[in-house]
Amino acid sequence: MGVSMETAKEWVERWELQQQRYAVDREERFIVIADVVEHVTAGRTRPLILDLGCGPGSLAARLAGRMPDAEIVAVDMDPLLLELGRTHHARAARYVDAVIGEDGWIDALELDRPLDAVVSTTALHYLPEPRLLETYGSLASLLRPGGALVNGDHFPQETPRCSELTAHVGRRWAVRAGSHVHEDWQSWWRRAAEDPELADLFTQREQRLATRGGGSAGEHLTAARHAQLLRQAGYHQVSSVWQFGDSRVLVAVKD
Repeated sequence: MGVSMETAKEWVERWELQQQRYAVDREERFIVIADVVEHVTAGRTRPLILDLGCGPGSLAARLAGRMPDAEIVAVDMDPLLLELGRTHHARAARYVDAVIGEDGWIDALELDRPLDAVVSTTALHYLPEPRLLETYGSLASLLRPGGALVNGDHFPQETPRCSELTAHVGRRWAVRAGSHVHEDWQSWWRRAAEDPELADLFTQREQRLATRGGGSAGEHLTAARHAQLLRQAGYHQVSSVWQFGDSRVLVAVKD
């Protein structure tokens, strides 16, 4: 079921490029997330970090490079992306195959101590609101006092007109940065499906998605609504620390 180092490298590098089409100033967002995590874990020996919806390990690898003493647990439900991460970013994290928010997912993490930080990028919007609230609560119970949940994502604005404006800012940035010239999400998956070395993993992925009804049932909630849910789940200090267009980094600190 594994893939070669060469194949993993090719598809992870292509993943990084296609993601630049969608994530406004993606690299800066990663840097800001790392800034926050580094700050809330300052002075702690071997901080424990959970990466939600890790994909092929993009954020985990950057955090591991910035914080080599950290222990990172990276979780995702996609067997293909997980295998790419395990192979290409093998030293960055311990990768866990689990569905965020479903029964037993916390046990699958096999944590041996409280978390110092939870991070995520463009993953939590897949969760419907009731499951998101439950997940926020579960994570609060795993975090140590002073630990933080850091979520980087594209959040819609309160009104359609404002959402249109922030989306436009993001599109214009992508054109200036040249990100729009890279292959898109659909092309990446279509071409990955044609790689014989990924065939078994792709079949497994398709079977899993079919079992779960074919994909996302989530909701794109505003940052304000996320903040309300976070406070309801027990995080009393919530703030947006960075924004470019509709891309933000939202931080919630456990008291």
